[in-house]
Amino acid sequence: MTTTLITGKGGTPHITSGDMGAMQAGIIGNGSYLLQGSDGTFPTVTMQDANHALIPVLNLVVEGRYARVTEAETATIESGVSGQNRNDLVCLKYTRNNQNIETAAIAVLKGTPNTRTAADPTVPSGSIHSASGTAWIPIARIPISGITPGTPVMLIKQLPPMSKLWDSVTLYNAKGFTVIRTGMMMLVKYSGNIGKGSWDSAQCEYVLPAELRPPVEVNAMVCVSNGQTARMLIVKPDGTIRCSNMGAAGSNQGCVGSLCYPVV
Repeated sequence: MTTTLITGKGGTPHITSGDMGAMQAGIIGNGSYLLQGSDGTFPTVTMQDANHALIPVLNLVVEGRYARVTEAETATIESGVSGQNRNDLVCLKYTRNNQNIETAAIAVLKGTPNTRTAADPTVPSGSIHSASGTAWIPIARIPISGITPGTPVMLIKQLPPMSKLWDSVTLYNAKGFTVIRTGMMMLVKYSGNIGKGSWDSAQCEYVLPAELRPPVEVNAMVCVSNGQTARMLIVKPDGTIRCSNMGAAGSNQGCVGSLCYPVV
């Protein structure tokens, strides 16, 4: 019999980590994700000193398994070599033994030093989904230039809470620009006048934070009251927003335009 009522009373222990992992992966996703902390922010790995990365309290869902770093801990980073560059990866290492006992621990994959641009070390193959004995999940990259480690770069995807799907907030509303986040969508609107020069523009004073920026430039045509000027609303990957004439005969008459894009 292969059909099982997983969360029903069976009379004997029958719910396995595979059962819950499959359910959580189906709901959350098959990849690996960082959940926000109790303070509503996403924690980051930092350098405690030249040879120790500090891993804060973390909540992770990795291929359906829920793992926690319940107290801050350190991972040892080997010293760099003068004149060479290296990337190390701070990872969560998942292990399953012959008795199907599963464990997880913080581990470091050391990169290969060279005098050119550093490359990340190869992550060993292995997947929890395919019942591998080990699986490595990169959390952060430690770039090392010479003997000096740089600022860690978080690699694991952030997974916002479900409340973000319906939260709505106006981030900026002034000088003709309106910027609104609704769940995982961004709305940017401009309504006003700009100069009549062929390439004149109105620059928004508000700059989008990194987590709300589009990965590529997003733009939309803007309607001008005289219907003759080519004008565009532009949001760039660096977070800047502007409404600009696009080289046609200029006009200082009013215009309105808006655009939307998803954030992840």
